[in-house]
Amino acid sequence: MTAFLYVAGLVLLASLALGLVRLYQGPSAGDRMMVAQLFGTSGVALLVLLAAAMQEPAALDAALVLALLAAVTGLALVRSAIDLGDDH
Repeated sequence: MTAFLYVAGLVLLASLALGLVRLYQGPSAGDRMMVAQLFGTSGVALLVLLAAAMQEPAALDAALVLALLAAVTGLALVRSAIDLGDDH
């Protein structure tokens, strides 16, 4: 079972690597916002997988904190995009 969890972690790391490519090449701010959300959700998923594979409950606490920070970051990015698009 732990081998499956480590393989799933590698798939998530590959997803993050592709996100970095999109972050670098992203033509719009929307692409970059989506990459930031990808980093948040993939980071939480990686921490949960590692917590399960290594039997480390503290990693679940870190995953919860990262999930809260990712949600706040997403709201801040949307707010800044709305402020930048405002013509007032």
